Amino acid sequence: AVFGLGFPPMKGGPFHFMDTYGISNILDVMNNFQSEYGNRFAPTQLLIDMTNENKKFYS
Repeated sequence: AVFGLGFPPMKGGPFHFMDTYGISNILDVMNNFQSEYGNRFAPTQLLIDMTNENKKFYS
């Protein structure tokens, strides 16, 4: 994902970013985007479950 998406390797990749920023914050942003731009920004059930269970990708 680091190279395929152009995500800066020194930032640890997109999953590390989500853990650092907070998955619940990512979920809020995605819900806002979904409201404004449609269902292509709908969060996955995995992110919803991880938020509800207070889990991270790299614990």
